[in-house]
Amino acid sequence: MRKAILATALLLASTASMAADNGIYLGASLGSANVDINQGPLQVDGDDTGFKIIAGIRPLDWFGIEANYVNFGEPKQGRVSAEANGISGFGVFFLPVGPLDLFAKGGVISYDSNIRLRDVGSIRDDGTDFAYGVGVQFRLLSLSVRAEYEKFEIDNVRDANMLSLGVTYTFL
Repeated sequence: MRKAILATALLLASTASMAADNGIYLGASLGSANVDINQGPLQVDGDDTGFKIIAGIRPLDWFGIEANYVNFGEPKQGRVSAEANGISGFGVFFLPVGPLDLFAKGGVISYDSNIRLRDVGSIRDDGTDFAYGVGVQFRLLSLSVRAEYEKFEIDNVRDANMLSLGVTYTFL
């Protein structure tokens, strides 16, 4: 009898950990951000530690809406440095595979960038452009650990992308 109860409990626990936890989620990610800018004499192609704050809602197992604050750090090259950050919004399409979710997302980023040449001045830019990404996350009840790659098509920036590792928690 004990074996039957234990087997039933383990089956229920594994089913709960494999089911998508739909609802509102919050989280954060940390990773490597790359910014490649070529504005005439001001050129930066560098990596720095970037981070993002994540807020989203997953009403369906296969679809969610996500908003992020993204900070690309401050890559430097010689006397030139660049800062970029923004708010991004995505539609996220999930493919649940057991306790894993494969996902792809597309949306926009509203960004601010600042390129500085030490002792000379800076060029500021802002706007809204396309963004997309792919990733995988491991779910255990309401906690998820995710790895993802995102690319941001920012005007006047040759390349802006981030490879990150993060955590989200679904609470409603």
